[in-house]
Amino acid sequence: MAAAGPAITGLVLMLLTLPAFAGDFEDGMRFALSKDYVKAVASFRRAAEKGNADAQFNLGVMYSKGRGVPQNDAEAANWYRKAAEQGDAPAQSMMGFMYLKGQGVDQDYQQAMLWYFRAADKGYAVAQYNLGVMYAKGQGVTQNYQQALSWYLKAAEQGHAPAQGILGFMYLKGQGVDQNDQEAASWYLRAAELGYADAQYAIGVLYAKGRGVEQSNEKAVSWFRKAAEQGNPDAEFNLGVMYAAGEGTIKDDQQAAAWYRKAAGLGYARAQFKLGVAYAKGRGITHDDYEAASWYQKAAEQGYAPAQFNLGVMYATGKGVLRDDRQAVSWYRKAAEQGDEDAQYNLAVRYENGRGITKDAQEALSWYRKSAEQGYARAQYSLGVKYNNGLGVPQDYAQALSWYRKAAEQGHHGAQTNLGVLYYNGTGVTQDYVEADKWFNIASAGDYEDAKENQELMEKLMTPVQVAEAQRLAEEWIKTRSE
Repeated sequence: MAAAGPAITGLVLMLLTLPAFAGDFEDGMRFALSKDYVKAVASFRRAAEKGNADAQFNLGVMYSKGRGVPQNDAEAANWYRKAAEQGDAPAQSMMGFMYLKGQGVDQDYQQAMLWYFRAADKGYAVAQYNLGVMYAKGQGVTQNYQQALSWYLKAAEQGHAPAQGILGFMYLKGQGVDQNDQEAASWYLRAAELGYADAQYAIGVLYAKGRGVEQSNEKAVSWFRKAAEQGNPDAEFNLGVMYAAGEGTIKDDQQAAAWYRKAAGLGYARAQFKLGVAYAKGRGITHDDYEAASWYQKAAEQGYAPAQFNLGVMYATGKGVLRDDRQAVSWYRKAAEQGDEDAQYNLAVRYENGRGITKDAQEALSWYRKSAEQGYARAQYSLGVKYNNGLGVPQDYAQALSWYRKAAEQGHHGAQTNLGVLYYNGTGVTQDYVEADKWFNIASAGDYEDAKENQELMEKLMTPVQVAEAQRLAEEWIKTRSE
């Protein structure tokens, strides 16, 4: 989690809580509230030059934000320093931030910690939180989660929502403390109730998963909505997912698409992908392949593998883009190299048939294997065919049997049929008509024509008892998979 840059936000208004104002400083506050920043700067400057620390700090804020003056981090740091040297805790904390980020001063973690310590010792929660961040990240100090936890606690106990949120994260992950879902949920909830969007999203996730709290999709949706309405892209995306699935709320594809669009507009790759899918399928939105391809492209360029795969499919089929086999291969490869099993399979097919790339049987075999080893049934079947027929590998019926079985158990009808053939012929396995007919029965139930033909021929060689047993085994297998 980054240091609290947003500490700048609202600090001018915060000073209104001071019991009294005097002259130029009071004028500056009045002008700032009315958004007459040029006059506010003039008034703050007069007070700051007389040594008023609050005015010096606020003048630093004006330079940081470029309000009433050109944005200038060096000038901001100059005025923060003047206030900080008078012991002003917010200014000391801002000096820590400026050194941490190298804004207006040379980046120096040691100086950042020094200024944060000065403000933190005065009980300033923002500085305490940022010290926790530095210890957690090992910035200017040896990484130490226990020290980080200590400073987060000090800030959290003052009601600092980001500190409460990060405590929730530490308990969730077991960083510096024993992992404890209940404690994580407790801290997230405290921060969420203060309106902290990141914590609202996080507690929503815990409700969705039933971690540390009783599982409740309805409460998950409620918290996702609160965070989403503050523009949290994770929450916007998850709210879209909940609407799409009808979990915790009425299923509503239009609402799902609307929330995906909000997150997608913020550059959230998974939402861009989901919005692309919505356009491609006309789900909650008018079908538009060009829009689908556009959103896939945005997500794919961020490295999101499912979008890269889908964009490859669009180029392969010419939907939403001009058909281009080389582009299809390029996007398949990007996704495949990230471990996407669909893309690995499609890339293997391209190497095998030479579309968009030079034929290469060994590359095809390599990519089939990568996909198959991840459990992708079509790739497992393809490997089985290669071992069965000695295509690019030494013929090996035992290997063929093994790969066919893996795919067959996942419901691949071609693999089920070929597995039945191996049992019928007794190649790579002891001949077994009942087992062969069982697999033909299973594939036939999926309306696979080759299996139906094989079953008809097979059962002419079997006794009625064997046929009945094969049917019983097939029905048992189907029932088990449907439960």
